[in-house]
Amino acid sequence: MQNLIEPDKRVDELAHAVIGAAIEVHRHLGPGFLENIYEEALCIELEAIPFERQKEISVLYKGRPIGKHRVDLLVGQSLMVELKAIEALAEIHTAQVISYLKATGLTLGLLINFNVSILKNGIQRVVYTNNNAGSWRSLRLGG
Repeated sequence: MQNLIEPDKRVDELAHAVIGAAIEVHRHLGPGFLENIYEEALCIELEAIPFERQKEISVLYKGRPIGKHRVDLLVGQSLMVELKAIEALAEIHTAQVISYLKATGLTLGLLINFNVSILKNGIQRVVYTNNNAGSWRSLRLGG
């Protein structure tokens, strides 16, 4: 996968702040709750950072709108965050984040699964470059 562009420093700093906030939420709540509980708690942690919750985005096909979708959090208008509370992340969840990045034109997304004993094992960083090949890279923080 060539021609990947790393997100700028500001976006990386936002991602770092979101990960720290998610760790704080997980430290207090642990695994086992529904996704909306974690989303609510994470929004409390992120109050000092501008974000939009359940942000509606348009999906285009050949330049024409074909539908709308909602992303869990759009942080600082430049970081997409998708939250899960499931047994394990699967390839379809990464594909979902890549699709949201394509639709928004953003380069960095975080996929966070709170239903794990150690949160770093449930965090995935997804970088997408909107070039002809649609290059992307995914990294699970916990290995």
